[in-house]
Amino acid sequence: MAQDTTAVTAPQPAVPALPEAQPPAPAKDRRALRAVLRWTAAVMVFAVAGAGTAYGITRMDRADVPGLATESDGRWDYPELTRPPLPSGSPAPFADTNRAGTHYADLRALLLPAPKGAEEDKTLRGSDGWLATEDYLEEYALKAERDELRQKLVDTGLRHIAARGWTTRDGTRTRIYLLQFDTANLVDTKFASDNVAYGTPARQLRGSGEAVFDEGFPEAAAVSGIERTAYVEAKPYGAEQVRQAYLAAGDVYAVILQSRKGTAVAVPFQQTVTLQGQLLG
Repeated sequence: MAQDTTAVTAPQPAVPALPEAQPPAPAKDRRALRAVLRWTAAVMVFAVAGAGTAYGITRMDRADVPGLATESDGRWDYPELTRPPLPSGSPAPFADTNRAGTHYADLRALLLPAPKGAEEDKTLRGSDGWLATEDYLEEYALKAERDELRQKLVDTGLRHIAARGWTTRDGTRTRIYLLQFDTANLVDTKFASDNVAYGTPARQLRGSGEAVFDEGFPEAAAVSGIERTAYVEAKPYGAEQVRQAYLAAGDVYAVILQSRKGTAVAVPFQQTVTLQGQLLG
C-alpha cells in the first residue's frame, strides 16, 4: 500500500471556475500568494468564519488581511508539517480497516515540531525519544492523583510516551505528551471520558489553580475523528496562567500544556492544539 506522506493542511473550500486567461502575475504577487497559502491552516482556524470568507483570504495580499499585516497577531511560525510514512501495508489510523485506531507510524515522528526561534526542552527527550512515565506524572500537583494515574496507566497497558517541549521568546512554555495504548477503545473509555464528563480537568496540574472549560476555543478548529477537550485557568490566577488540552486520537491520548507568566495567550495555544491534532489525524 502507498505510504501516507501527505502534507498536513486544513481542508480547502471549493474553487469556482476560473475566468478568461489573465496575464501572468508579477513575481512579487506570486511570492505574496505563496506566503498566504503557507498560513492557510492557521488562517482558516483563527481568522475566518465560514468557507466563503476563507476563500476570500486565500485570494488577498497578506497586508490586506486584518491580523496578518504584522507579527503581532500571536501565531507562531511552525515549519511545514508532513505526516511520517506508514510501514508498508499498514492502514492510516482512521481507515475503515483499522478498527483499533492504531497509529502505525513512529509515535515520536508524530510530535509537533517546535516553532521557529523556540528553545527546546531537552529534558523531555527521554531515552531514545521515549519519556519515562514518572517524568510525565510530574506534571500533576497532588501525590494521590499521581499514584492513581500511575496505576491506571499500568492497568490499561500504556505502551510508551513520546514528548516534546519548548519555550518561545515571550516566555510561553509548551509541553506535548503523546501516550499510546493498544486500542482506541481504551483511550475513549479510560481517559477521554474523564475530561468529557466534567467541566473541570480530572486532575490538577502543577502550577495551576482552578481550570474551567475553554469556551473560547473555536469549533472551526476541530479535526475530523479526534475528540478534543480544552481548559483554561480561571482568574484570579497566580504568577502564570496555564492552558491545557486533551486529544483522543485513535490509540493515542495527547496532552498539550501551555503556561506563561501573566497571561497564556489563546491564539498560539489553539494553533498548537489544532496542528498536533492534524498530525494525529
